[in-house]
Amino acid sequence: WDTAGQERFRSLTSSYYRGAQGVILVYDVTSRESFDNLRGTWLKELETYADLDDLVLMVVGNKVDLEAERQVSLEDGRQFSKNISALFMESSAKTKIGVKAIFDELVRKILNSPIMTREKDKEQAIAQRNKVSLQKDDDEFGEQETGCSC
Repeated sequence: WDTAGQERFRSLTSSYYRGAQGVILVYDVTSRESFDNLRGTWLKELETYADLDDLVLMVVGNKVDLEAERQVSLEDGRQFSKNISALFMESSAKTKIGVKAIFDELVRKILNSPIMTREKDKEQAIAQRNKVSLQKDDDEFGEQETGCSC
């Protein structure tokens, strides 16, 4: 979900976190205020409504095409991401720099995350438990017949 940080969607955003497997926190590299809001608003909201243990978190600094107007350094973004154990990338939605890589990396991490492994294991266990054998042993000839022995 993309609410673009709009206050009018604040009451709805808590429901977006339930069941989420990945979250991208985006800030504007030309706005120190948007970067500070990651800590002051969005991270607190994640901690309140999301299960951070089962979540792949990524921080993205956007608008790198406006380098001359940069207010948040690359190192500040990296350090913040490291402090919250999040992936980090920078991008420009306008010029498409890094946009595909962001989603590719997030999906790759989600697919390799412990929760996905647990889900795959659970599905395999259910499939194994529900497996029905359609073979009947024929003791007299030591051969197997196929078909249901109902």
